[in-house]
Amino acid sequence: MKAENSIKWGSIGPAAIWLAILFIIPLILIFVYSFYDRGPHGELIPAFSLENYIRAFDPLYARTLWRSFRIAFISTIICLILAWPMAWYMARQSVQAKRWLLFLVIIPFWTNFLVRTYAWIFILRTEGLMNQILLSAGLISSPVDILFTETAVIIGLVYTYLPFMILPIYVSIEKLDHRIVDAAADLGANSWQRFTRILVPLTWPGILAGSILVFVPSIGAFITPDLLGGARTLMVGNLIHNQYLVARDWAFGSALAFILMALILAILMLQAWLTSRNNRKGGAA
Repeated sequence: MKAENSIKWGSIGPAAIWLAILFIIPLILIFVYSFYDRGPHGELIPAFSLENYIRAFDPLYARTLWRSFRIAFISTIICLILAWPMAWYMARQSVQAKRWLLFLVIIPFWTNFLVRTYAWIFILRTEGLMNQILLSAGLISSPVDILFTETAVIIGLVYTYLPFMILPIYVSIEKLDHRIVDAAADLGANSWQRFTRILVPLTWPGILAGSILVFVPSIGAFITPDLLGGARTLMVGNLIHNQYLVARDWAFGSALAFILMALILAILMLQAWLTSRNNRKGGAA
């Protein structure tokens, strides 16, 4: 028994120490800093007040938080609309074709994220590839300003996180017993009924997991909004970044970080509850 405990703690111990040093201790420091005040020269002054949290809900900052939530939500919905049919198509192919399609889905990760984001600047700018194609096709008469807008940020986020939506849904579809879908068709269900009443409920775990994997990093993103959105599309990630490195207001930046963390934690708890409820329904069925 002692030998088993030693092996267990020997395997868990290094990971626990690593987690404590790189996550838990910094998290505690940020939490403590969130109750401090900023000094005249950017230094932290112990105050232990809720002023930073109250300030975070000022309309100026609340709008930034709402903008972040809205952009992340829209990006997640677009990813879901694009990912489900792609995942369905992939799951219905031969084994060899599935391998190639999965390879194409993950191949963007072979390129540095910053390089891929800069590539979108060249695509979306006024004289970029997208405007040139639209002008050549006669769809527009003058270049469209897409770069440094919310649209550009959403395009960048969808491009970046679409694979994180495709893969969980693909796994859920792979596990399906397609005889259920065929049986529903034999019983008279049309395509829409089969999709809404059978396919969506049965692939719900993948949809929920993919939505979380897209929404959570999207709401805290700062590189994509900074490069593609510019100063006009400030998100909460950019705001926190600026408070730490530009305004040197670590106390307020810590409060914003904790509010964002609380929001993400609430979303993850909602996901856990929805997953638990779905599992209970599946067990009852």
